[in-house]
Amino acid sequence: MPFNARFVFPRHRAYSDAMSFVGEFDGLDLEALHAEALHASAADVAGCLARPNLSLRDFARLISPSAAGMLETLGRRSQALTRQRFGKVMRFFAPLYLSNECVNNCLYCGFSRDNPILRVTLSVDEVLAEGRALLAQGFRNVLLVAGEHPKFVSDGYLVDCIRALHKEFPGISLELGPMESAAYRRMVEAGADGLVVYQETYDRGIYAEMHTSGPKRDFNWRLETPERAYAAGFRRLGIGALLGLGDWRRETISVAAHALHLLRHCWKSQVTISLPRLRPCAGEFQPLTHMTERDLAQLVCAFRLLLPDAGLVLSTRESARLRDGLIPLGITMISAGSHTEPGGYTGAGRENTHHTERGRIIAVAKGASEWAPGTTDATGQFQIADERPPELVASRVRELGYDPVWKDWDAALTP
Repeated sequence: MPFNARFVFPRHRAYSDAMSFVGEFDGLDLEALHAEALHASAADVAGCLARPNLSLRDFARLISPSAAGMLETLGRRSQALTRQRFGKVMRFFAPLYLSNECVNNCLYCGFSRDNPILRVTLSVDEVLAEGRALLAQGFRNVLLVAGEHPKFVSDGYLVDCIRALHKEFPGISLELGPMESAAYRRMVEAGADGLVVYQETYDRGIYAEMHTSGPKRDFNWRLETPERAYAAGFRRLGIGALLGLGDWRRETISVAAHALHLLRHCWKSQVTISLPRLRPCAGEFQPLTHMTERDLAQLVCAFRLLLPDAGLVLSTRESARLRDGLIPLGITMISAGSHTEPGGYTGAGRENTHHTERGRIIAVAKGASEWAPGTTDATGQFQIADERPPELVASRVRELGYDPVWKDWDAALTP
């Protein structure tokens, strides 16, 4: 179904809520904090390491070039703090893609509306089949992912998917287009317990350049999504920036400020932070900025020292070698065996795939096979780097001295 330009998106409410991070973010002196991250001295970093409780300014210093020279010390501190707060366990989850239909044009995303790709939205039965394939691999926590397209991925459809999966999965999180609290509340009542929303970039200028059309262009509406999710009753809130768009130090200072705000105002929920670096995808977008593996290791340590109780998430975007190296530094949650296309685990939906260009379905020439429905899987959001099966990742986690945790929550615990 092509996107109908006459569709009217729901009007967003004013950003007057005193709890909203928008006002606090606009008041941050990011220039001064970024300068600390670039020019802090070794003595400044040592001072941070001598304090039991760190500030946002301390975090900026811990991601500085001077702190990079103390990575071994940072790593030891981070590892010890993680084991103290989380024990020697690693929580496993798997993404389950429902749909790659999208009305947004985001230059860095494989699902971007104008990309000529194969798209599909799974039926509820197909979603359940995908879920059962993940159950057979051991997973009990899933992250439901979909592009933003109200005609395909409606509130009612999402509630039906959650209800079907909740009978067998105790942990269901969502990564979807931002919604009102009322819609989120229905999803919590159906069995969802977590919401993940990446701001993508906290740089307003880059954000406007990257999001050329669609409701995602509204920076503020997206920025205050975690608070609407908290009001709806989610017990886990996930945030992050897509590393590779803006300067990584400036972006992660913003993520840290956002996390501190949520911990103050949404204290009944656990906060998790994801650290995704841009990966190749349809559209062949190239990162605007560069972040090294060593930078990422330093960042993991800095987040752990600032936020001892926050979950740190690492996906299959990173290589097996790097993931194995980062796990002991402070990571608490990982995905494994991931697919980023709808139907990736079972082939579900293959017979309903359709080729779109600029939001419209393109008819296939008679006899053509490349784009013909039923012959090719739907297009993934991005390429994964760690292709190891879940059991192999779990085995490696045990070798590193950690216990894989497939289930950490049960609906019976909900009041």
